[in-house]
Amino acid sequence: MKKILILLLISLAVAYAVPDPRGLILNLENGELCMNSVQCKSKCCHRTSGLSLARCADKAPENSECSATTLYGVYYKCPCERGLTCEVDKSIVGSITNTNFGICHDIGRSKE
Repeated sequence: MKKILILLLISLAVAYAVPDPRGLILNLENGELCMNSVQCKSKCCHRTSGLSLARCADKAPENSECSATTLYGVYYKCPCERGLTCEVDKSIVGSITNTNFGICHDIGRSKE
């Protein structure tokens, strides 16, 4: 157990010693390959199909297609920008297959 802990600490030290660690694992720019939305600056890891590679992308603007936030962290349609809500009819099958799509709306504007 001590050996594993020491190896982990050495790995972290090497990662922090890199002059510009941006882009190794976190803070990825749009267009860079990702495995989860947490890695992206935009917080959206997007893929076009089940066989395509996922890349960081901008979040969905108002009146465009969106996905509700999922546990997977990879989306076929990015979640909405801050301040917008993805109005979607959620289903169990859609949650499993990541196909609960909707439209981004500004809830504040619809009350006016």
